[in-house]
Amino acid sequence: MAAPTMKAIRLHEYGGPETLRYDEVPRPKPGPGEALVRTHAVGVNPPDWYLRGGMTSMPGKPDTTVTLPVIPGTDVSGVVAAVAPDVGGFTVGDEVYGLLRFPGFDGHAYAEYVTAPAADLAHKPPGIDHVQAAGAPMSALTAWQFLIDVGHDHPSPFQEAPHRPTPLGPGTTVLVNGAAGGVGHFAVQLAKRKGARVIAVASGAHESFLRDLGADEFIDYTRARPEDLVHDLDLVLDTVGGPHSARFLPTLKRGGALFQVLPGAYDPEEAAKLGVTVSSAQVRSSCTQLAELGRLFDTGALRVAIDSTFPLADARAAHERAARGHIRGKIVLTVPQG
Repeated sequence: MAAPTMKAIRLHEYGGPETLRYDEVPRPKPGPGEALVRTHAVGVNPPDWYLRGGMTSMPGKPDTTVTLPVIPGTDVSGVVAAVAPDVGGFTVGDEVYGLLRFPGFDGHAYAEYVTAPAADLAHKPPGIDHVQAAGAPMSALTAWQFLIDVGHDHPSPFQEAPHRPTPLGPGTTVLVNGAAGGVGHFAVQLAKRKGARVIAVASGAHESFLRDLGADEFIDYTRARPEDLVHDLDLVLDTVGGPHSARFLPTLKRGGALFQVLPGAYDPEEAAKLGVTVSSAQVRSSCTQLAELGRLFDTGALRVAIDSTFPLADARAAHERAARGHIRGKIVLTVPQG
């Protein structure tokens, strides 16, 4: 009898979205500590196009495990199809979601089936569907680990000191730059849930969306510079990064903090003079935090916004959509069931 196969997206070479190929490949088998998940939906995230472009090792990990051809992807929602004998807590038929083997490029989620470390999975919240669940893990965990609880003591590859979230509550003000994106739209909701006053920065088309998520104030960066309009902030969460991130330093009160989700340029001497902190972190898989987030998703206290969906076979189109930017929430690949 021939070994079972499946459809998957693979990279045979690095380059643009056109390098994503829809292949027939062997179906994986779960190893020790793993479950086999029949994929229903897959979240699309920046590391997917970083890998496609030739990035094969994560910050802090000089070695790579990537060999071509490779299946990209880390965020998955689906149904358990099999479990290794040493796995407890999951049985065949369970609906699950997770961020697989991150930080790293070994998630291999762009496929009809994927093996997943049980430690990276949580039960899918019944209150959301597979598309919403697949859009959540990396972005929601990033927002959670930056703002609420890091949840681990692994050294950061970006700084010597461990990242520590700023206590949020009534009387604190948080600005979220890039608020309409994957991490940003979760950050707006989590900061608001903590009682903070939230200022959302995005293009004008996203104002009603972000106010509906709880933003108290909105700044359209295409019409005004946020650094000219705000001051005495307790926290800036900058999901954009880049050479202009330092413009937020003067907006902070003494003792305030700038959290950079993506690397951003700044002058440490200026930060010290202003009495503010600049900090970053590297998101990590966490079944415990996914379970906690799942309770919020299930009750509607936290929402997953979906920018667009594409069939797995059209992963190229999904990456082309991502390259156009101005994303509202998450891009998700759907996997036909049959």
